[in-house]
Amino acid sequence: MIIEQITVGDMDVFCYIIACEETREAAAIDPAGGEDDIERIIDLLGEKNLHLSYILNTHGHADHTYGNQLLASRTGAKTVMHELDDDLFTTEEARLWAQAFGLNPAPPVDIRITDSDRLNLGKLTIEFIHTPGHTPGAVCVLVENNLFTGDTLFVGAVGRTDLPGGSMETLLKSIEDKLLPLPGDTIIWPGHDYGDQPTSTMAREKDTNPYITDFILDQ
Repeated sequence: MIIEQITVGDMDVFCYIIACEETREAAAIDPAGGEDDIERIIDLLGEKNLHLSYILNTHGHADHTYGNQLLASRTGAKTVMHELDDDLFTTEEARLWAQAFGLNPAPPVDIRITDSDRLNLGKLTIEFIHTPGHTPGAVCVLVENNLFTGDTLFVGAVGRTDLPGGSMETLLKSIEDKLLPLPGDTIIWPGHDYGDQPTSTMAREKDTNPYITDFILDQ
């Protein structure tokens, strides 16, 4: 499996290129950014001889989605998001919120998914784990033992819940029910570089993340 971690956009979002080594079929996770960032992604795809089939969004916030349309138009890739966020973040209210931050909201996606849906990426299987809390339709993306957590789980922290549709209680419940049962060697690939290192493991987060140790495990 190929994994490339790229920092994009004004809000320093981690975009990921994941691909099947054998077939060279690829997906981009949260390709936030303007023309320069999208050009970097396209250049990387060319360097690695990869064909982009999917653009996956961990959630609908514009800082994670505003590169969708440009990247899709350049590559022909299909956009993918949980149906709840696809509904919420294509409303007029969401459009105005995005524009207030100087971002262009993404249009409705091509493929709407729900919990436990899967997509094939060459010889790889992509599984979507619905983890509401940061947004109603937030998902984590599981591929082999790699978990791309978006703004649900960071290294040493969790996503904010003070924006529309957010709930700390729901977020912690999602982490407890959906993520903590995963094997300890599951690699955590977060949506922002907010921790002391750019990746982690589920075991490390269980031991050191205060939102897990203090609010989930210490009950």
